[in-house]
Amino acid sequence: MKVGFIGLGAMGYGMAVNLQKAGLLNFIWNRNTETSNKFKAEHGTTVSATIAELASQSDMIITSISADDDLREIILAMAASLNKDTVIVDTSTVSVNTIKALASELALRNVSLLDAPVSGGVEGAHNGSLVMMVGGDQPALKKVKSILEAITSKITWMGESGAGQATKAVNQIMAAGINQAVTEALAFAEAMQLPLDDVIDVISNGAAGNWFLQHRGNSMVQGTFDPGFKIDLHKKDLDLCRDMIEEVSTTDMRLPIVEMTRLHYERLQKSGFGEEDISALYRLKREMFISN
Repeated sequence: MKVGFIGLGAMGYGMAVNLQKAGLLNFIWNRNTETSNKFKAEHGTTVSATIAELASQSDMIITSISADDDLREIILAMAASLNKDTVIVDTSTVSVNTIKALASELALRNVSLLDAPVSGGVEGAHNGSLVMMVGGDQPALKKVKSILEAITSKITWMGESGAGQATKAVNQIMAAGINQAVTEALAFAEAMQLPLDDVIDVISNGAAGNWFLQHRGNSMVQGTFDPGFKIDLHKKDLDLCRDMIEEVSTTDMRLPIVEMTRLHYERLQKSGFGEEDISALYRLKREMFISN
């Protein structure tokens, strides 16, 4: 099976590297040609001249795209060149409605689109330990699962088209709550003049321990917010969560954690921190304990 990969961003690059190491990657395409040429120089993978060329040569295509409009553009550019029975695995986080519409359009061409968002951060992308939640045609997933195992530690089929994205929305809401809890607790610990490294170590090994504290705790208290998952992207995802609840609710329902985190991210974006890691929420939490 010939495999093409589109989108060599922070997450996509690591996934593509692991596919290449496993001998499974044949073609790549990226909007920024400098990045795709860098990948070719480092790993020897063929760079397709166009999206259409990649589509015509691939039996399976993995996409890693940031936003709905970009994904629609990519799919439209591929559509006429796709081979019958091609499986497209989209690892992006986009809306359920976008996925359902694109999946329906591609089904008319006998092409399967799986919505397969991932969790695990840049670290997971780099070490091949991402968790993947998949919606769409289950036989299509079975057809490509062995390839996806090169970039994941767990793959779970969640149901029909869109179910992967709905599950990822659950993940993003939890991530927002964990970010709120960890940044606020560590800002409190700093105000209590506790040794922060020791706080992080002992709590990481107790009932309140979690991935975010273990992987972002030390860097955030040191004032380092190199992006693993950018504020801009998490804010976009939480906007999707807000839209999703409005579509299914018959009342004026709100998700408090989502709304609070969106407001906090907007403050950080206005201050120029949108490209930083979501742990930069610590900047705002520390302000609560600083005397005027």
